Amino acid sequence: MSTGCLLLALFMAVAYTEGNPSPLYSKEYGSVNNVRDEETMGLYAHLREQENEISALQQQITRAYINEMQLLNEKYALERKVSDLQMAMDEKQKEYITSVSKELAQRKGDLDDNLSLASSLKDEEDERYLFMTSLLGLLAEYGVWPNVCNASSISTAVKQLYDELQWKIRSLDGENESSLSSHHEVEPHIEATNGMRPFTEGYNLMDTSSLVPNDDGPGIEGFQVVGDAQPGGKLLGCGYPIGGTSLCVFQWVRHLDDGTRHYIEGATNPEYFVTADDVDKYVAVECVPMDDKGRQGMLVRQFANNQNKITCDPDMQSEIDSYLSKGQATFSVLMLVNSTENWEPATLTLRLSGFQVKLNKMESTQFVEMFTKDLSIKIPSGFSTQFVITISDGSSHPFSTYNDVRKRDAIVLTMRKFQSKVLEKGKGISRHSESESAILG
Repeated sequence: MSTGCLLLALFMAVAYTEGNPSPLYSKEYGSVNNVRDEETMGLYAHLREQENEISALQQQITRAYINEMQLLNEKYALERKVSDLQMAMDEKQKEYITSVSKELAQRKGDLDDNLSLASSLKDEEDERYLFMTSLLGLLAEYGVWPNVCNASSISTAVKQLYDELQWKIRSLDGENESSLSSHHEVEPHIEATNGMRPFTEGYNLMDTSSLVPNDDGPGIEGFQVVGDAQPGGKLLGCGYPIGGTSLCVFQWVRHLDDGTRHYIEGATNPEYFVTADDVDKYVAVECVPMDDKGRQGMLVRQFANNQNKITCDPDMQSEIDSYLSKGQATFSVLMLVNSTENWEPATLTLRLSGFQVKLNKMESTQFVEMFTKDLSIKIPSGFSTQFVITISDGSSHPFSTYNDVRKRDAIVLTMRKFQSKVLEKGKGISRHSESESAILG
């Protein structure tokens, strides 16, 4: 029986008892009333138990609610702490990122400074190298080889060369005056060799002890040049050191058909990489052996390619001939733009009418130029894939060929062939015009 039913029954019983008291105490209904009183009391006791249970449940609910509120308060407090910690961590992270960014910027600045200094140092070293090799070439033309290749020895040798030349000039002037007074001509002691005037006898600008014959001092036996004597190939000057040789001074030289020679800038190592500049020329290497005492042996010279001219390999020559027959060629290159490190992909297009360079990224034409005699295509010294085009306005534009030396040489040779063909065609037209003018005249 539900609690509601018990309460209703109890209420009706109480109301009935209060409205009819007499029957409750009559003998006729005595037993009935006793039974009803017992049921009512039972119901009332059960009601009290239910009320106690309800009260106990309400107390439990109240305690549970209080506990829940305490847990919620603790949760909110923990959330606030977590939020504060997160904010603190974000602040610390921002400070760390800012600090790291500043440090990286400082390191980048230091690296840029180091790169700039390294570039400046390389330029200075290249200039020094060029200057020293030029002086060594000048001294070599007069048969002068310093004991050691340093600034002091070279400057001393140059000073001695200057003094000797001055002395020789004064001697010749004196001899000329004597010959004029006696009406006799005196033969000069200097002989011309390949358009130069070296000291051939009687004048040695070094100590006599520093230059010794091969039998008594440093020397090289079996000196030869090995390797691939074609553009992009590597040559090596080698031999067997004798007589205590501990050091060799090398210099690679280009020899032309007219007998002149040009010392190759920066080519002072045993190894040398053939470039487009060597095509149709003779290439040789000169070597001076030295020992630990600074004594020098006799200069030895050996030509590459069995003393034949340097030529292209058949595939490269066929490629160049194909471009010439078509009258056009296109190459993918890298062009240096506005910086020492900003190499942009570009397209170099050659035609007999001229050539143009277009940057691929911006699709803009950098310049258009004709093949004139003022056009210059040069290859820097050292092993690289770069070449420099100097156009009519005097501006120079460096290019590179994606670390492909062979491609660089093919481009340079093709451009020079196009230039030569256009210039020859121009000369032919000029000669034809002159002939017509002569005939009409």
